[in-house]
Amino acid sequence: MSDLPYRPNVGAVLFNRQGLVLVARRADMPNAEGPTGGWQLPQGGIDEGEDPRIAVFRELEEEIGTAKAEIVGEHPDWLTYDLPLHLLGISWTGRYRGQRQRWFALRFIGQDSDIRLDLDPYPEFDAWRWTPLPDLPALAVPFKRPIYEVLATSFACFATETTT
Repeated sequence: MSDLPYRPNVGAVLFNRQGLVLVARRADMPNAEGPTGGWQLPQGGIDEGEDPRIAVFRELEEEIGTAKAEIVGEHPDWLTYDLPLHLLGISWTGRYRGQRQRWFALRFIGQDSDIRLDLDPYPEFDAWRWTPLPDLPALAVPFKRPIYEVLATSFACFATETTT
């Protein structure tokens, strides 16, 4: 496993005007709740040569149907996670050991009706909701929880109500 590289990736912690965060349920885990995970933040691969700030908006558009957001913060470090052994060789056709992620805090400037999971012919998510930032780690699959714990602390200053 250690011979495999990490896949370059971006992630979005999307805050609404009430300071809640968008989480979406993976379509391949339709009944996942609580300790089994299944809910995650929008994230996706960075194309070769692509700026992570551009990639995060592209991923929002692809995964939730809108990029109506503005970047309000960025985690200073790249965060990594390793796939569990049972997913090695399956995810990303076995080319990566996990992901190396650049995370952004974004403020959603659209309306809830702008969020459309059905625009992609093969949607990654089948449901979404707004949730308090501290609840993120408990909603995630176990191998992503440490990153979500870091984000819940790092981006806590953005989990406030705003009028803009």
